[in-house]
Amino acid sequence: MSTRPDVTVVIPTRNRWKLLASAALPAALGQEDVDVEVIVVDDGSSDETPERLAELTDPRLHVVRHAESRGVAPARNAGIAAARGTWLAFLDDDDLWSPRKLRIQLDAAEPIGASFVYGGAAAVAPDRSWVYSLPPTDPAVLARTLLSRNVLWGGCSNVVARTELVGDLGGFDEKLFQLADWDLWIRLTQVALVAACPDVVVGCIEHPGSMLLTSEDDVFEEFRYLEEKHRRAREASGVRIDRALFRRWVAFGHLRAGRRARAARIFLAGAVHDREPAGFARAAAALLGERANHSIRRALRRPEPGGGTSDGEPPWLVLYRDMADRTASATSTASSPTDA
Repeated sequence: MSTRPDVTVVIPTRNRWKLLASAALPAALGQEDVDVEVIVVDDGSSDETPERLAELTDPRLHVVRHAESRGVAPARNAGIAAARGTWLAFLDDDDLWSPRKLRIQLDAAEPIGASFVYGGAAAVAPDRSWVYSLPPTDPAVLARTLLSRNVLWGGCSNVVARTELVGDLGGFDEKLFQLADWDLWIRLTQVALVAACPDVVVGCIEHPGSMLLTSEDDVFEEFRYLEEKHRRAREASGVRIDRALFRRWVAFGHLRAGRRARAARIFLAGAVHDREPAGFARAAAALLGERANHSIRRALRRPEPGGGTSDGEPPWLVLYRDMADRTASATSTASSPTDA
């Protein structure tokens, strides 16, 4: 690739070849009407990932390999350091894109000279069926709102930003793990002109291996660090960080991961510290099992007040469902015994 690509797509991964091969890689390499380079940062995989990546011959694909895992923020920063594109797009290895995602977002940014752009996102079941969608937050209030809560849903598969700007800001804060994206979005929106496209351009696959569900790290310690780091910006904007909403987000994550007792303790803490009586009911439901949790899971899908929902399945999602069906069919045929 002799000319500078329009966009560098950075995909961190570790020990998730099947997800990477069926989600992020086809999403990134299948982008239409835009020149891309795709940098996969293999963060110390010990499965088949290194060998499978080495077998791929697409000239747009480049691999950065860490012999040992350094964490997702250092992995993304390694991709940023290697990027040649004018723009950076971040993509988690288990997420999906509209084939025109990047083209739509660049077109949204161009008229106003924005250097940070995002769109709507959908929740997707493991079988690639649509669950629900949420529209993008109004860019006019994004910078202020991010100081209170992270409203860039699917941000590390959604945001596109100018490479030079991300580099000037130092990329992702490597002291953070689960909240590194929220921190970078805050820093970017404090200095960048922001644009949003109304289209649902990202599909976030909800599955048991997602980072929130598998990590038991003390995310509240990260939250305290983030709160202090951006204290002056919040004070200047007259904004208070939403501790209650964050606490619920963490509790829901533990609940979905099957850690019911831990979720219940966090819901109870919210009921006491945040003076939120509904926390007592959530704690009880968390301990009662799957049926009692159904209403709590539905609460996860409610949009922000006044935000509305993006109605209907995005038409591009069927492409990935067809791809998954073909893969499953091929696997089934290969594993079936031949007739005698």
